[in-house]
Amino acid sequence: MRNYDVIIIGGGPSGIIAGVTGKKQNTEKSFLMIKEEAKGLVPCGIPYIFHDLGDVSKNAMGPKPFIDAGGEVVVDQVIDIDLETKILTTMSKQQFGYQKLVFATGSIPIVPTFIPGYELDGVEYIIKSYNYIEKLKTRTDAAKNIVVIGGGFIGVEVAEQLAKFEDKVVTLVEMESCCLFRAFSKDIADKADEVIRNTGINLKTGCKVTEIIGKDNQVTGVRLSDGSEIIAEMVITAIGYKPNTGLAKAAGLSMNDHNAIVVDRYMRTPQKDVFAIGDCSQTTGFITGRTGNIMLASTATAEARILGYNLFSINLLRNFVGTLSVFSTKIGGVAFASAGAIEQSAQQAGVEYVIGKFEDVDRHPGTLPDTSKMLVKLTVSPQDHSIIGGEIVGGDSTGELINVVALAIQKHVTVFELISFQVGTHPLLTTAPTKYLLIKAAENAIAKLKK
Repeated sequence: MRNYDVIIIGGGPSGIIAGVTGKKQNTEKSFLMIKEEAKGLVPCGIPYIFHDLGDVSKNAMGPKPFIDAGGEVVVDQVIDIDLETKILTTMSKQQFGYQKLVFATGSIPIVPTFIPGYELDGVEYIIKSYNYIEKLKTRTDAAKNIVVIGGGFIGVEVAEQLAKFEDKVVTLVEMESCCLFRAFSKDIADKADEVIRNTGINLKTGCKVTEIIGKDNQVTGVRLSDGSEIIAEMVITAIGYKPNTGLAKAAGLSMNDHNAIVVDRYMRTPQKDVFAIGDCSQTTGFITGRTGNIMLASTATAEARILGYNLFSINLLRNFVGTLSVFSTKIGGVAFASAGAIEQSAQQAGVEYVIGKFEDVDRHPGTLPDTSKMLVKLTVSPQDHSIIGGEIVGGDSTGELINVVALAIQKHVTVFELISFQVGTHPLLTTAPTKYLLIKAAENAIAKLKK
């Protein structure tokens, strides 16, 4: 049996960053990562394998940075953990001892067992597995009629990529009145639906798949709640993910109501010397203050860096009050992004708010090539005037501008402070300094606050 100071279970983004950060902070300590597949994937890049990248190898991600930092990697599956003796056992019957143990086991797709026919051949998932996605790419290439169930980020992005093939008919089914309803307020989500339809996707909102139809155990179509049927030889279910915590639960770790591993703000579980990060661990909502489970690579890597600094002692204080949901995507050439409180989440949490909006172009003058319209929407607290959320629709600069909004939320920046925000502008890179979108949206919110 080999012994290590730190063992990390899982080789995704959180596991790699925790390992790299932890090893650099503790060069004298031994680190081992145990992962189930030799090759990994960039999770957020998976949808683009199906068209834009064209090959799973172009989205590969591995533990090389961890190895370069001095860590070791074993490709195997952990099947048992004894928390008392601090010994774990793998599928190949190897045993390892540890001083500190990190769960970075990620998440797995939710299987729609409530839909008759879910077990038919041709029902597929977006599993974060190199081997599975490599085979799925071959199957999607051959399919002509594909139904995607679920209008969240993964469902929308996969459907958009598949719809780029002229010989495929792609239908996206979402039970809510619009796609991306968890990330965007209704007016922004409606804009996203319009863009989705313009990509050639057959979008069905406000209805459910009540049955997956098949013949000889093979998918032939789906039946919707409105009584209609859609022909399909492949159904991709993208209705969400759940924490991959079976191993942790079997070991005796505490779970929250979402079956995520219970941790404190430094990613420590109640079990001494055991930590959890990423999709498998619980989060505390920025607005609600309630424990939940935000599954984002950006969240996971932020947690991993915090853990890496604090594995053996608290060296980096975690002083923000909750986890922000910072989302972004690009559909049909249009970028959508959000951070913090949107109207629905503020209402559900009983938080008062005002909205500041401004829309213009992202270059100046607007006649420049590659200019895009951009809409900035800020959610503002009328009590202390702080920015508690933001949504942006526009060109590629949307992705980085939402990160500025996220920092403003974390640092409790007020709209009054934002209007004196000193910015650098350039015709080819930003909107005009006379009408910088964030500042103008803040001014619009101030006008409402003064009423």
